[in-house]
Amino acid sequence: MSDEKKSAAPTKSSGKTEGANAYRATLNMPDTPFPMRGDLPKREPAWVADWNDSANDKGLYMRLREARKGAPLFVLHDGPPYANGQIHMGHAVNKILKDTIVKSRQLAGFDAQYIPGWDCHGLPIENAIEKKHGRKLSRDDMQAKSRAYATEQIDQQREDFKRLGVLGDWERPYRTMDFANEAGEIRAFKRVIERGFVYRGLKPVYWCFDCGSSLAEFEIEYADKKSDTLDVAFETDDAAQLANAFGLAGLPAGKSAFAVIWTTTAWTIPANQALNAHPEFNYALVETPMGCLVLAETLVEKCLERFGLEGTVLATTTGDKLGGLNFRHPLYDVDAGYQRLSPVYLADYVSDGDGTGLVHSAPAYGVDDFNSCIANGLAYDDILNPVQGNGAYAADFPLFGGLHIWKAVPVILEALKAAGRLMATEPITHSYPHCWRHKTPVIYRAAAQWFIRMDEGEGVFTKDKAPKSLREMALAAIDHTSFYPENGQARLRDMIANRPDWCISRQRSWGVPVPFFLHIDSGELHPRTMEILDQAAEIVEKGGIEAWSRVTAEEILGADDAPFYTKSSDILEVWFDSGSTFQHVLRGSHAHSYPNGAFHADGPEADLYLEGHDQHRGWFHSSLLLGCALYGRAPYKGLLTHGFTIDSQGRKMSKSLGNGLDPQEVNKKLGAEIIRMWVAASDYSGDIAGDEKILARVVDGYRRIRNTLRFLMANISDFNATTDAVPLDQMLEIDRFALARAAEFQAEVLKHFDIYEFHPVVSKLQVYCSEDLGAFYLDVLKDRLYTTAPKSLARRSAQTALHQITHAMLRWMAPFLSFTAEEAWPILAGEANQGSIFFETFAALPSPNEALLAKWARIRAIRDQANKAIEDLRAAGTVGASLQATLTITAGADDAALLRSLGDDLRFVTITSAVTVVNGAQLGIAVAPSAAVKCDRCWHYSADVGIDPNHPAICGRCVSNLAEAEGRGAGETRSIA
Repeated sequence: MSDEKKSAAPTKSSGKTEGANAYRATLNMPDTPFPMRGDLPKREPAWVADWNDSANDKGLYMRLREARKGAPLFVLHDGPPYANGQIHMGHAVNKILKDTIVKSRQLAGFDAQYIPGWDCHGLPIENAIEKKHGRKLSRDDMQAKSRAYATEQIDQQREDFKRLGVLGDWERPYRTMDFANEAGEIRAFKRVIERGFVYRGLKPVYWCFDCGSSLAEFEIEYADKKSDTLDVAFETDDAAQLANAFGLAGLPAGKSAFAVIWTTTAWTIPANQALNAHPEFNYALVETPMGCLVLAETLVEKCLERFGLEGTVLATTTGDKLGGLNFRHPLYDVDAGYQRLSPVYLADYVSDGDGTGLVHSAPAYGVDDFNSCIANGLAYDDILNPVQGNGAYAADFPLFGGLHIWKAVPVILEALKAAGRLMATEPITHSYPHCWRHKTPVIYRAAAQWFIRMDEGEGVFTKDKAPKSLREMALAAIDHTSFYPENGQARLRDMIANRPDWCISRQRSWGVPVPFFLHIDSGELHPRTMEILDQAAEIVEKGGIEAWSRVTAEEILGADDAPFYTKSSDILEVWFDSGSTFQHVLRGSHAHSYPNGAFHADGPEADLYLEGHDQHRGWFHSSLLLGCALYGRAPYKGLLTHGFTIDSQGRKMSKSLGNGLDPQEVNKKLGAEIIRMWVAASDYSGDIAGDEKILARVVDGYRRIRNTLRFLMANISDFNATTDAVPLDQMLEIDRFALARAAEFQAEVLKHFDIYEFHPVVSKLQVYCSEDLGAFYLDVLKDRLYTTAPKSLARRSAQTALHQITHAMLRWMAPFLSFTAEEAWPILAGEANQGSIFFETFAALPSPNEALLAKWARIRAIRDQANKAIEDLRAAGTVGASLQATLTITAGADDAALLRSLGDDLRFVTITSAVTVVNGAQLGIAVAPSAAVKCDRCWHYSADVGIDPNHPAICGRCVSNLAEAEGRGAGETRSIA
């Protein structure tokens, strides 16, 4: 059919009108109940309700499980979102990607399971409860209110996830606060202890004042912070020893001497206990008006300029000669509480890139400081740790007691200045660790905590020591893991290679307990600790963590031991919760869902974990460490990461900026299907841009796909594949080509699905609909579909191809356009409908015929040139519709033979009324208007219009097709060669 006919699509009529209208009733016009408008916001909720309706029968998810029973298993283990607050677009991206993967695996024939989960313990929920009920809640009250709050949040989020079209076991999700999971976590903790990884130690750990607790490496992000730099002078305690270290007989008469340090953490100066020098650096003794200064030789000039002093280098020495010298605290003469000495320890971590080349050491507030001081003999009990958990110095701390450390900075600077020890100070902005929950600065703070060790060492109660260190096992496991995208491997490897020991204890209430009893005097664990862990797990499995909170020492230890032991109030951090979920879900609470399939010989294993790229330092990280600690291997075969949601200007979506897309509002306005297509169409390996304009483009793409689908379904509405299908070898060549192209396209789609790539599928599907189908095959096909006899070979051949293509296309789009595929499926499947397209598998198309594909690729290229030549004449007004044109194609021998092989079908392919092929040196196309008469029925220009006196306005071809339709003779002949 021509462009003219497309714009004036005939409809069925009585045939009593004159001209073209008289024959409309004789055409096979498209007809389908599949509507042009999706009306998604109104209709989607009904599909969601139907999928999740388990009142009279099992919901769709469980019926799919029964249908795939015994099929190869595919397990995407859900990274649990936190049960706090309404879902945002980042949640939508995450869940839709997971759903798309699971559905594509389902259609590939797998038993593709998805058990959603929630992270329920931890600080954000405690914060929410404290905001509502205050900070003075008892532990029992906090736990009860937190559990109720998490339950309420989960119910809300679950409905929002369902609304996005996500299929899963929503009736039986896993929740880290379920009693069985809480108990399973304690049992996993026991096993980690048995493997030799757990120890208790006093170490500086990240500490958040807002959390009131230690933080893991995973919970830290870096942001700019304004600080004051300061250069501080420490006076020597023995001038003669210092002079001797520099090879001098003595210091200049009347001169004092000072070691000068540079720092950005003024609040640590009151807790100073040592100085550090690099053993291999050269240090200078510089005479200045204020005294002799010890500085790194390479930094003398910069330092003097910063101090506003002039000076002369008296002598130099190496850092190792300074080791053991003592200097006085800079507030030594201000308050008796600071009358202590700071010895010089030698340390390789000292830098001479900036500062003074000397480092001050407050061992409670820095990992390097701590290690250096302990290595040089400082006892744990002698470490000064005046900063309390809330960020304030202890009330009795000299000069600064009760002050919060950030507010104390100007007071400390003033005290140093008054003492004559502040050499210089200036404000700077620098990258500084922050709590990723509160976005507030954190500090290192020494605290007795429980750790999982990364390197060799003996843990408490070891009975089955791991053969390698946790770091070694984790690095090896990374090498056996697939990463999507691949650069995630290097990122995770670097983090594991350089990370410190994992601090797993927290000082909060809402979490799985560390069920230990510590001796009051020695701090040692009770000898029956491993039995107690089993007992605790049993108690928690029956009554939750609340039941353990109510247990007394007497009930567990007996009256004789109880007075000598303290029950730990620590909890396991939430990364231990979520990191161990593979153990509870795949082997515990949901093991019946994974009959043998989710277990490697050495432990449970999921096919895929999928989260945002920040989880390299979060859930991926903790899961890897616990998988290796428990089983010596990762709990996953593959890791997939996606970016964050941003606006079109590259800004992260946020409520404060007002640039976010709210999934609930988009659902109401456009439908969840548009969100799903947007997610699938985005390259998730980077950040995912979205705003109203971007969604508007997605809507346009959706309409293109929907309209194509509607055309396909409308033209096979009278086709029964069982009785009407034409064998492949009897189909017209262009129909065989269309199937070959569909098979070629499907191979591309499945390859993308196999590696979890969706944006190329969406992009290619739109191109396939608009170019392969709309601009070529369907354009060519309309004449045959509309004008030939309904049951003719020519029409049934076309319908056979369209039927297979439609089946294939529905499956291609179903993983991401799930609502639309489900809407179309019962119409297409008819009696074969099992209730959902997800019971099906990807279509079995004929193998791609390479020779046929190559032939028709060339024909299409020539056709494109012909269309351009026709358009030039249309623009000039020489011809109207393309059917008014005749073509003379001059072509080389190969092209000429190829075109002639189509016979008279060539004119249908070019949608013109006549085509002549002549041999020539190169391709050339001449266009002329037809001198023939236009047929009122097919609109072709033909010399035999009026050949039948009973039908004076139509061509002979149409006469024969009408005769076939009425059973009076044969219709037109179309070549199948």
